[in-house]
Amino acid sequence: MKSYLLLLFTICTFLLYSSAELDDNLTYVWPLPAKFSSGNNTLSVDPELSLVFDGKGGDSSIIKDGFGRYKKIIFKHSTKSSSVNKRLVFDIGVLKIVVLSDNEELQLGVDESYLLLVEKRNGQSIIGEAYIEANTVYGALRGLETFSQLCAFDYETKAVQIYRAPWYILDKPRFAYRGLLLDTSRHYLPIGVIKQIIESMSYAKLNVLHWHIIDEESFPLEVPSYPNLWKGSYTKWERYTVEDAYEIVDFAKMRGINVMAEIDVPGHAESWGTGYPDLWPSPSCREPLDVSKNFTFDVISGIMTG
Repeated sequence: MKSYLLLLFTICTFLLYSSAELDDNLTYVWPLPAKFSSGNNTLSVDPELSLVFDGKGGDSSIIKDGFGRYKKIIFKHSTKSSSVNKRLVFDIGVLKIVVLSDNEELQLGVDESYLLLVEKRNGQSIIGEAYIEANTVYGALRGLETFSQLCAFDYETKAVQIYRAPWYILDKPRFAYRGLLLDTSRHYLPIGVIKQIIESMSYAKLNVLHWHIIDEESFPLEVPSYPNLWKGSYTKWERYTVEDAYEIVDFAKMRGINVMAEIDVPGHAESWGTGYPDLWPSPSCREPLDVSKNFTFDVISGIMTG
């Protein structure tokens, strides 16, 4: 009965939202920018939208990869055979990104502010331009996300359009820490699933993945200096290699997301003793870690440095 009611509620909610019309008085950007203004024009966006970059950090691979990802999202319904592509002139044909700093260090408090301008260019050029300026590549990524949210696919004209232009957006995060906790110590998740979660975090401009990777139930992470530790994993198939961890960290960084790993000590650590029983106070007392032994601190140091 509960399943039936849940299904009925889901269907009713879907019908309600799918039949509702967008309110032109609202700004459909998430999260809402700190400062913005808009107009009453509708601009078309070229499916062959090109990237022009400038500034010390403009040619960063983080920017180039980010532009490629968002271009696929913006034009996911467009094809080169579409009738809209037969048009000769589009209002927006270039996205220019200026990054003032080449420092790509990602840490808490990094500057994520950006300026986004979207306006049909006046003058002799037939190519319009959208413009993003940021102090860091991570601010530019947030600007890319906002730009993608402004782009909407028109199912009648089969064109990507930007409504309520011109747009002027000056934005910065209200909170320096905007995180999501993922507990893979109790519920193992494959690498691909973790990447999907990280990808979805970027859409909401979250910037910290709190990776609760080790707890009393399992120790799924490889530690080269103490190779028996991950014997505490649920199974040998539910583990993360060192290469897996680096891959996740790099994947997250490309999206402006810092990975903060949580390793509990001295409590919540029963799984440690599966590979190294000397870490337990006794066979019948398996936690917390035995802090009376130097070996315990050697292992902790090995994890922190490895």
